[in-house]
Amino acid sequence: MAIRVTSGMMSTQMLSNLNRNLNRMDTMSNQISTGRKINKPSDDPVGVTYALRYRAELAANEQYQSNTDAAVSWLDATDSNMQQALDVVKRLKELAVQGSNGTLPDNGIEAVNLEVEELKKHLAEIGNSQIRGKYIFNGQTYDKQPYELSSGVTEYYDVETDNQAVMYSISEQVSFQINTSGSDFFGGKGEADNIFKVIDNLSTALASGDQAAAQQELQNIESRSVKMQSSLSEVGARSNRVQLVQNRLSDESLNFTTLQSKIEDADVASLMIQASSAQTIYEAALKSSAQIMQPTLMDFMR
Repeated sequence: MAIRVTSGMMSTQMLSNLNRNLNRMDTMSNQISTGRKINKPSDDPVGVTYALRYRAELAANEQYQSNTDAAVSWLDATDSNMQQALDVVKRLKELAVQGSNGTLPDNGIEAVNLEVEELKKHLAEIGNSQIRGKYIFNGQTYDKQPYELSSGVTEYYDVETDNQAVMYSISEQVSFQINTSGSDFFGGKGEADNIFKVIDNLSTALASGDQAAAQQELQNIESRSVKMQSSLSEVGARSNRVQLVQNRLSDESLNFTTLQSKIEDADVASLMIQASSAQTIYEAALKSSAQIMQPTLMDFMR
């Protein structure tokens, strides 16, 4: 049985098709102007879920990258100061040899002793090194100067720095220690090879002309130098690990950015072609509709 098609049905269907074409053109125009395929959740509900996930991953990755950058800065500062301290210890060993070989006159020994005292001050300054206002050799109490003399602590060798680890989160579920305690590097309270104790003993021996005592401190200098080298090697190993993590985070950031782009970013070149085609179709629909719907009842009553 044939269905009777009326003018009203034709008009309704025609307007529906024209509105559908207009809506499609509007969607493509919006995507072209924003450069994004998804401008509201209804554009692609599934894609929105993935896009939000990638954004969260990128935000977390960005924070981890910031943490690793801060860790690298801390480790670089630690490495630089440790290198300076080892240079001081090397010079201290040379002075100990000069002061204990019995070839220097009294004024020469006095000059050596004066330099030893200056080296002690320089080591204390290194022990109080900071980065971004944080003392790198004082553990979690990095807001307090470790090598500071007071009524309770009158000698540097009596200083006990904080040994708690400063941890940085460098990736998901991974925390990383970046600090080295001053007591581990310079020597703890009561240790025979505490570098400040060694310097005081050497200074006392030089002032009294006790060459044997000065010679005795050479062993302690060598012992502390080996421990300092070990701490420096540990810092180097940490730096290498952080740099590996940095490279991995950089690769992950690129990967997540690429995935996010595939979900959210519009292919403008392709959209321009589609928009041009849609414009042609719409204009053709308008023209054909105008011709089809032109006759009226008055045309048949002439």
